[in-house]
Amino acid sequence: MKVMTPERHEQRDAWLARLCADHYGREAGLAPLVTFTGTRQVLFAHEAARLWALVDDQERPGALALLVLDEAGGGMRLWLSVAPGGDRESERRLIRELAKKAPLRVDAADSDTEAFYQRCGITRWFAIAGGRRVGLARHHPAQGVGDLAPPLAFDEEAILRRFKHDPRFFEAEKHSFVEALGAFPVGVT
Repeated sequence: MKVMTPERHEQRDAWLARLCADHYGREAGLAPLVTFTGTRQVLFAHEAARLWALVDDQERPGALALLVLDEAGGGMRLWLSVAPGGDRESERRLIRELAKKAPLRVDAADSDTEAFYQRCGITRWFAIAGGRRVGLARHHPAQGVGDLAPPLAFDEEAILRRFKHDPRFFEAEKHSFVEALGAFPVGVT
């Protein structure tokens, strides 16, 4: 198993589609499509996000993670991560490898999630509003919560409005999502 980023746009889109589908689930409405579209059209277009995978020797992902730059450009937030086969150990290994090399930030809404990220090698933790906790890998430049820059993002509501008012755009993005999902490597559940 090795960590890699996709080399081709088709591979990247297939991995991203699977990441979105698995993260949000089957009953998520338009959320997977909005994230797929916003990530491709905004974050990837501006080189503000990177997709990583823990792959086998045939480059089939056992875990996927999407990292997004912060506004200051000094850190990266783990936005989404999944193990397409349901193997949390693969997901933990991927995040652990990313935490060793990247200025990674993770957000934990509960103690179970925080414990998972601690097993991934996230060592510094801070409390933030809403009872949430932020974890920082050793390479993250922030010394505390006040040093954290917000992650870059896209306007989900604007994408939803465009879907509503531009049926051709909606159909094209839906087609791209379904096609990319179908291109995810066979043998990965």
